[in-house]
Amino acid sequence: MFKKIITLALAFTMCLSVVGCGESKDKSDLESIKEKGVITIGITDFEPMDYKDDAGNWIGFDADMANAFAESLGVKAEFVEIEWDNKILELNTGKIDCVWNGMTLTEEVTSAMDCSLPYCNNAQIVIVPADKADQYQNIESLKDLNFAVEVGSAGAAEAEANGFNYTEVTSQANALMEVAAGTSDAAIIDSLMAAAMVGEGTSYDKLTYTVRLNDENYGVGFRKGSDLKAEINDFFAKSYAEGSMQKTAEKYGVQAAIIPQ
Repeated sequence: MFKKIITLALAFTMCLSVVGCGESKDKSDLESIKEKGVITIGITDFEPMDYKDDAGNWIGFDADMANAFAESLGVKAEFVEIEWDNKILELNTGKIDCVWNGMTLTEEVTSAMDCSLPYCNNAQIVIVPADKADQYQNIESLKDLNFAVEVGSAGAAEAEANGFNYTEVTSQANALMEVAAGTSDAAIIDSLMAAAMVGEGTSYDKLTYTVRLNDENYGVGFRKGSDLKAEINDFFAKSYAEGSMQKTAEKYGVQAAIIPQ
């Protein structure tokens, strides 16, 4: 009899746990972040979209817009650096609430996430040493080069699609370092990053960009079924209408890439 009572008690406790879990799962993403007061945003170090200032604060077009979005929801933005190749896993396990980092709206991304409307134009472009640029002006001339690309990136997808030889590194910044150091012949990175970090007056003044491999759009990604998708689209529309999106874009030199909302 005593054992039966214990068994029933344990079963009742498990039922309460399941009910509790069910209540938690029933909360929408918007309700959850408002309850904790924070929206956790997955990013990488990617100037001019997300990068740190001298004080260690995250700034950039995406970072500033994310902070403004969080404020519109009545919460704070918390930035978490992630392995870009793990972005879908990080999102689905709840480590982050969204991916907001100059993310190309690829088929892989849009099939795994609920994404915002496109907010920025971009392209994948080839980076080479400036003194060799005249040798690499078309895709055919690139076939024998060894490329550095960010793992899981649109640049890696373009390298694969074009049959290039490539090595995957942890970030686009590291891909640039590979070319600057001479350990890779070339890199494939986002055009917006190239405009900020490559060429005269930048950290990589001995590098330049040549071949444009594609055209693409950036979007913000959330978990499937997330009600934050509607919130971000509404935020983008209002920000564009009032001009704050364009003003932020001008601050980081990406105004020409902004897509009307």
